[in-house]
Amino acid sequence: MSRYFSEKYSALTPYVPGEQPKEMQYIKLNTNESPFPPSPRACEMAARAAQSLQLYSDPTCARLSEAVARALRVEPSEVLLTNGSDEILNFAFMAFCDEKHPAVFADITYGFYEVFAELHRIPYRRIPLQEDFRIQIEDYFGLHSTIFLANPNAPTGIALSPSEIEQILVRNPDSIVVVDEAYVDFGAESCVPLIHKYDNLLVTQTFSKSRSLAGGRLGFGVASRALIADLNTIKYSTNPYNVNSMTLAAGLGTMEDAEYTARNCRAIIENREYAASALRRLGFEATDSKANFLFAKHPLLDGGALYRALKEEGILVRHFDQDRIRQYNRITVGTKEQMDVLLSVLQRILEEKA
Repeated sequence: MSRYFSEKYSALTPYVPGEQPKEMQYIKLNTNESPFPPSPRACEMAARAAQSLQLYSDPTCARLSEAVARALRVEPSEVLLTNGSDEILNFAFMAFCDEKHPAVFADITYGFYEVFAELHRIPYRRIPLQEDFRIQIEDYFGLHSTIFLANPNAPTGIALSPSEIEQILVRNPDSIVVVDEAYVDFGAESCVPLIHKYDNLLVTQTFSKSRSLAGGRLGFGVASRALIADLNTIKYSTNPYNVNSMTLAAGLGTMEDAEYTARNCRAIIENREYAASALRRLGFEATDSKANFLFAKHPLLDGGALYRALKEEGILVRHFDQDRIRQYNRITVGTKEQMDVLLSVLQRILEEKA
């Protein structure tokens, strides 16, 4: 770093995104992207919006906010569109966390929570998952802190039910609970309906996974009007034109083609169950994932070594160095054909190990 870099950030460890290699063609199962392209309607509308890029985008994101609100059965004033769901999470750390309201999240979860806490110098605490990687909801009762829950969790894929999250809300009436639903469309149940019952709930979602717009950078939050107003204060104090015109148009096209998204989700769920069963037949242990990825390990294979062996075979998965999970790899669910290639390579690796 340069000698000009502020001391307040000098110790910051940034989030490390999944590999996006350019040197060769990989079967890319490492960043939980959809294997399916965006809706043709989304592409058509984005191309049309490109003709007006000399103009600023709509800072209110009105048309897309209305479309999202209709789909989720909430009011547009209860929705905030952002530049990816990471931005709404960042806004939440800024708006609802400070010395009096520290952040709390699981010890194994989305890595950006810790980065945001460090970035904004917010005190935080990590609560260990159980041995089976499940959240013990009682650990989150009466914390007097802002709670961040990825649901389904990442990288485990394990989901809590809305009734379990409701217990956390009830027992933290004076604290914000943020439920990060990036993967909710792959078999979990959304907590969005609870925003009308609990004014301390913020639900975040993304267009990156189920809606095939990872490159578009589009996310949103859903909460009471008062919480959305708080978050808008942060937005309009940082970047009022936070979502570009082409992305807004692509998002609207995606919402107008809901059956395309639903069909892709069904395919991914089918491929996940197919791959999970096949992995278990090969001797792998896998969590009960409700996301578009599998989290698995093999008793005969070192997790890091397996990651490297698969990379040499042209298959990218995600490996983490944390002690509790370093024997696991997170495998994005791709097409049936991609899963078959992965399974074939894994079987060969195991045969060579025997």
